[in-house]
Amino acid sequence: MSNENYPVLLSPITVGAHELRNRVIMGSLHTRLENEPDAIPRLVAFYSERARGGVGLVITGGTSPNFEGRVEEGAQVLDSEEKLLEHTPVVDAVHEAGAKIVLQVLHTGIYAKHPQIVGPCASASPINRRVPREMSSDEVERTINDFVKCALLARQAGYDGIELMGSEGYLITQFTAPRTNQRTDKWGGSFENRIRFPVEIVRRTRESLGPGFLIMYRISAIDLVEGGLTGEEVNQLARAVESAGADALNTGIGWHESVVPTIATSVPRAAFAFAAARLKKVVSIPVVASNRINMPATAEEILAKGEADLVSMARPFLADPEFVIKAATGRTDEINTCIGCNQACLDHIFTDRLATCLVNPKACHETEFSDELPEVKRRIAVVGSGPAGMACAATAAERGHQVVLFESNQDIGGQLNIARRIPGKEQEFSELIRYFRKRLDKSGVEVRLGVLADTEDLIRQKFDHVIVATGIKPRIPDIEGRGHPKVVGYIDVISGRAQVGEQVAIIGTGGIGHDVAELLTAPKRGVTTNPEFFDAWGVDPSISTRGGLREPVKETPARKVTMLQRSDTKPSARLGKSTGWIHRAKLNKRGVPVITGCTYHKVDDAGLHYSVDGEMRILPVDTVVMCAGQDPEQSLAQPLEKAGIGVTLIGGARFASELDAKRAIDEGTRLAYSL
Repeated sequence: MSNENYPVLLSPITVGAHELRNRVIMGSLHTRLENEPDAIPRLVAFYSERARGGVGLVITGGTSPNFEGRVEEGAQVLDSEEKLLEHTPVVDAVHEAGAKIVLQVLHTGIYAKHPQIVGPCASASPINRRVPREMSSDEVERTINDFVKCALLARQAGYDGIELMGSEGYLITQFTAPRTNQRTDKWGGSFENRIRFPVEIVRRTRESLGPGFLIMYRISAIDLVEGGLTGEEVNQLARAVESAGADALNTGIGWHESVVPTIATSVPRAAFAFAAARLKKVVSIPVVASNRINMPATAEEILAKGEADLVSMARPFLADPEFVIKAATGRTDEINTCIGCNQACLDHIFTDRLATCLVNPKACHETEFSDELPEVKRRIAVVGSGPAGMACAATAAERGHQVVLFESNQDIGGQLNIARRIPGKEQEFSELIRYFRKRLDKSGVEVRLGVLADTEDLIRQKFDHVIVATGIKPRIPDIEGRGHPKVVGYIDVISGRAQVGEQVAIIGTGGIGHDVAELLTAPKRGVTTNPEFFDAWGVDPSISTRGGLREPVKETPARKVTMLQRSDTKPSARLGKSTGWIHRAKLNKRGVPVITGCTYHKVDDAGLHYSVDGEMRILPVDTVVMCAGQDPEQSLAQPLEKAGIGVTLIGGARFASELDAKRAIDEGTRLAYSL
């Protein structure tokens, strides 16, 4: 592969005794593939596709060194030779594709989701209801030996090395931080005692396996929790781990229980590269940058500035397994960019489902999609160019069908064009439209913009099949005064067509309601750069305080907004498991109240009249924004079916559920494979 497009990123580098073909690491991903009945072939397909895509080093999902450390019931544990058969096919497949591979060794400690949970102390994590049992001194020693044994078994399986998971708040991190380690024996108390656990793991592993086996230590470069390490302590830990025999430091950012976003869409790209840059100044081994690095230009800039020696990207390889090849061959505009949404990766993992990817539904489902092309090529119309329509049209054309995509607006994207107007979503959702635009063009889809497809026209053009991907219609509740000038729809607000006053009521607290509240309250300056992001969330890049936290800078909201919902259930209950708290925290900081159990009565010149538990109230607002759900737009389907035309509804046109791009892209892709 050529490296002229990204000369540093695509240049080789020696790490320990191993030469990597480039500086791109596929970071560890929890996928839950290990829990599937056909785990081995699915893992082989998943990892080998990324290796063939050009990545230099693959880091596997976390495998526990012992029974207590496993992530959950059924998760991988490597503690005996009998379990090597779970690993060797994956290792062989990755090596055959030209990449190196290391096993991430992960003990979850107090994050474990099973009854045998243990930790440095008997204090539970705020994000895990299970109370751990405090490890005895003998158990600590045994656990260190279990790490070493796991590394020996990894070498036997053919792995080039291991990554010791010492970040994100897992067991190793729990020993290092005063937050979770109040022990009084030699494994707790002083800083030297608290870091003894990771240092001994590295030292004994190096002694047992010798110089040729790669040991990467994933260090918590900034904890972002109260009671975490200071910057100087992080530096000392890094030097101690290097002295003990580590070949490289990968950087982890924040604990899972941190109240600072680290990988969501709203986090600026490469926001935490400073943490890797700090470590490079204190160690001589290679340092890896991570978090919100999702395009090759961002990665190249980090390396060219000398902030790190390599970059780790995990979710970007869910989104596009050919990321590296595309970058190396001048096809960056064809990269399917990770948008940082978390909806199909982390949200799935945190709710005990198999991970996949919103923008790439084939991720972790590789064996479900056949490369065999259909024998019969068909003439297909796709009506609507939202995420479902674009995915279906592009996939169908790539599989040899003749596809015409109809769009009534002057550009493709559908509801994605609404989403990308929300602060923090602009860049990444624009990337998704860019990706589909290129893919539609390359696959030969005929795109007809500004064309409102009707039944007669579709019949006359003799399509073999019509895919209706016309999306949704916003639902307007039956409230007296819904035609009042104060009442506006969310699409008009987000698109900028509606004038919005200083006092606003938002009816609806789902994802769209939160997006509208974010848009209307966002400081006029915005939060788009690293300093602004750090100010808003209270991040201290100097890490002079424990955990690198400081008091957030108070934001001045652009408007006074109140959100209301009919049900008396917890507000925002349907938001993403791993990102909902970010939306709630932002709006809470901006003083946005949420009123539940509302009955709406009318809108008039006085404002919004509503009641709670029979008590009449008035919100004296200038604007009432309707975010009360959607209905499917299906008007085209029935006439076509009556005319005998084969019709399939997908996306919002089949079932309206807010802006569900994950389901839409999945449905569009799978339908195209079935044609």
